[in-house]
Amino acid sequence: MKAVKIMEPGVVKLVEIAKPKIGLEDVLIKLRALGLCGSDLKTYRGQNQMVNFPRIPGHEIAGEIAQTGGKVPSKFQIGHLVTVSPYSSCGKCFSCRQGRVNCCPYNQTLGVQRDGAAVEFIALPYSKVFLVGDLPEEQIACIEPLSVGWHATNRAQIISEDIVLVFGCGMIGLGAIAASTYKGAKVIAVDIDDLKLKKAKALGASYTINSQKENLEKKIFRITHSQGVNVVIEAVGIPETYKKAIDLVCFAGRVVYIGYAKAPVEYDTSLFVKKELDIKGSRNALDSEIKEVIKMVASRKIKIENLITQNYLLENLGEALRFWDKHTDKVTKIIIHFT
Repeated sequence: MKAVKIMEPGVVKLVEIAKPKIGLEDVLIKLRALGLCGSDLKTYRGQNQMVNFPRIPGHEIAGEIAQTGGKVPSKFQIGHLVTVSPYSSCGKCFSCRQGRVNCCPYNQTLGVQRDGAAVEFIALPYSKVFLVGDLPEEQIACIEPLSVGWHATNRAQIISEDIVLVFGCGMIGLGAIAASTYKGAKVIAVDIDDLKLKKAKALGASYTINSQKENLEKKIFRITHSQGVNVVIEAVGIPETYKKAIDLVCFAGRVVYIGYAKAPVEYDTSLFVKKELDIKGSRNALDSEIKEVIKMVASRKIKIENLITQNYLLENLGEALRFWDKHTDKVTKIIIHFT
């Protein structure tokens, strides 16, 4: 079968590999569409320290069931459309024993620590496979990245009365905006790209702020009557937004960090105590959250179709990565199609 490998930074090849065999509890999935993640771009650039080369990228899967093992439940029928959880967990560490398998220190994500889904067929345990009904394949491929944003809103315990500030309108930030809106919260989206802010508005953001063109603090405190927002979700990963999250959240507020800051961050830690803040990290997503995102997408209440900015065929995946590498401002979500 056909597969795409990143052989080394900047080098992508279409190759032939063996079609996978399935075990008794496995499902063989025929790929229909695949979303490209920022981790795939980092691998292409040689910036992903968790990757060994060569590596088959991809973990945002839309597929159909092609075959099932003898111990797979009968609800998984050939031809059903599915997505997957791309994460693994050890089941033994402290986080796993607490049910927080998403942050298992031994996690291996498809396309990162192990070969991914830029293949015609992939075999996975049925416990990692989720039925999605009759959703369009390109929307199915958006479910996993949207679930990362959903998980952040769960970490923040967002409710309908909240005012939520989201820093960053890339795919993960947009997922947090979509989830917050779906949960009934009022959302303020912040970015430096007007096109991304337009997408945030389409997903339901009540306010958008271009922080390069507007006074961020003044506008936030005007919207919140000088109180600050209840929740900040940081999905950029730079020291400035890490610190602004603490400045702009209200007393007794909640801050959730998704983005990795690429440099050390210096805080006025007195605000941690004076405001009595809840500060949390957010990583990956739980299976239950993937199921909730499937319901959100199926509801049609959140218009996610505008997230998709480019489409390529599998054999042109290298071209897609080259385009993204040179035009990051033009990409929200690239979808790879298999026919």
